[in-house]
Amino acid sequence: MRRLFVALMIWCAVLAAQDPAEITPKPVTTPEDLAAGQRIYRIQCAYCHGTNGEGGRGATLARPRLLHAVDDQAMFQVIARGIPDSEMPGHWFTAREIWQVAAFVRTLGRRMPQKIRGDPANGAKLYGGKAGCGRCHTIRGRGGAIGPDLSDIGLRRSVGHLREALLKPEAAIPDDFLQVEIATRDGGRLTGVRLNEDAFSIQIRDLSGQFHSYWKSELSDLNKQRGKSPMPSYQSVLTASELDDLIAYLDSLRSDK
Repeated sequence: MRRLFVALMIWCAVLAAQDPAEITPKPVTTPEDLAAGQRIYRIQCAYCHGTNGEGGRGATLARPRLLHAVDDQAMFQVIARGIPDSEMPGHWFTAREIWQVAAFVRTLGRRMPQKIRGDPANGAKLYGGKAGCGRCHTIRGRGGAIGPDLSDIGLRRSVGHLREALLKPEAAIPDDFLQVEIATRDGGRLTGVRLNEDAFSIQIRDLSGQFHSYWKSELSDLNKQRGKSPMPSYQSVLTASELDDLIAYLDSLRSDK
């Protein structure tokens, strides 16, 4: 038993010393590597990025150029380590598996791009006018701060995901988004978005964009409303053609342009 324990400790130490995110030379890609990369992708990546790279909760990968993976080395690091401050996690694949996935993802960018119907110019007018998106969302530093920054939303989300987010906001909430409702011991009430929280305090931005910080000892109630969103549905706000125009505008937002 003691020998077994020692052997396990040595094996754990060996695994800990291996860093799968350390870039190895890119191997020659074989058809077998592409098939293996496709299998890994379908199991580990397709849920967020779509079976054919069309996007969803994750970025659209069916593009010739990817914002965070402009070359093969960058692609390797993104798969291995993830992207900080995003919903993209790192993966403990072997170096060979990372190269296999990277090779398959590159094939997705050679497919025909998805056709977008709608007028982006009119969509931009709707964004700042009838739809009122700028009250909560920011584009290139301008706008509200309640919702996610949309400066590169066209690279991060598919057209289908954008449509779902506009029609059914609570079906497309980012994993790190949390609406909260609090009541203070002096009788105050507030609904907003959690920015940060620890064991003793919480920081919130209310629906008007104001920042608040509380000690939890000041609160009589803290209701974490997971799965809820302050964003309204645009089902009855915009016509079908206006919705197409707004989606076309959002899809056009690329931080690399």
